Amino acid sequence: MSDPILTLEEVHTDIGRYRILQGVNLVAPRGAVTMLLGRNGVGKTTTLRTIMGLWRARSGRIVFDGADIAASPTPAIARAGIGYVPEDMGIFSDLTVEENMILAARSGPLAEARRERIFAAFPPLRTFWRKPAGTLSGGQKQMLAIARAMAEERRLYLIDEPTKGLAPAIVAAMAAALRALKAEGASILMVEQNFSVARHLGDHAAVMDDGRIVWTGAMAELAGDRALQERLMGLSLDAHGEP
Repeated sequence: MSDPILTLEEVHTDIGRYRILQGVNLVAPRGAVTMLLGRNGVGKTTTLRTIMGLWRARSGRIVFDGADIAASPTPAIARAGIGYVPEDMGIFSDLTVEENMILAARSGPLAEARRERIFAAFPPLRTFWRKPAGTLSGGQKQMLAIARAMAEERRLYLIDEPTKGLAPAIVAAMAAALRALKAEGASILMVEQNFSVARHLGDHAAVMDDGRIVWTGAMAELAGDRALQERLMGLSLDAHGEP
C-alpha cells in the first residue's frame, strides 16, 4: 500500500435524493489487483462510476497518480490513463469488432503488436474481427468490452463484474486473460461477485457495506478466514468453485 495509484478520501456521492456513497476511503496499490467486494446494492458500481466522473462526488478527494480528479470531466479522466469496463459492457452492436476497437483507441487503428496481444488474450475476437459486435455471444461481448479498455496503454483499469452471467468455461478464459493483464504489471480495481475469481486474481480486497468501506486487507487473509467472509458478506468463499 506504500505506492497507491488511486486513493479515495471521504468520498460522498448522491444520486437524486439518495446518498449512495457515505465517506468512502479506498486505496488501490500500483501494479496490483484490488477487489471491491460486498453484497448487492452497497455502492460498488457507484464507486467506479464516481471515479470515472460519470457520477459526480458531492465531496471528498479522488487522487489518481498524484492528481485530484474529483472535479475532472470523464474524457479527461480517460485521457489521464484510466480504462473503464462497465457492467453493461458498453459496446456498439451495429459496428464491427474492429470498429469498436478503433473507437476505443484515440490514435486510430490498433498497431499490429497491440492487436496480436489482444488476440492472444481473447482468441474469438480474431475470428469475429470484421463481424458486427451484436452477433457475438454474451461471453464474447464481455471479451470485447475488456479488449476495448486495452486498446491503449492504461495505468489503471476499472472493471465491473466481468464474469457475471457467463458459463464456467468462459469465466475460466476471462480469468486467464485478466491474469495475463495482471502479469504485465497492470493496476486493476475490480468489482466481482464470483468470489472464486476474486480469490485467485486479487492481491488486495476492500469490502463495502452501506456506502462505506468496512474492511481492507490482503485478499489471501480474507480468503482464509471463513468467519470474516460470512460476517462481512453473509457467505463463504468456499461456496464457489475454481475459476
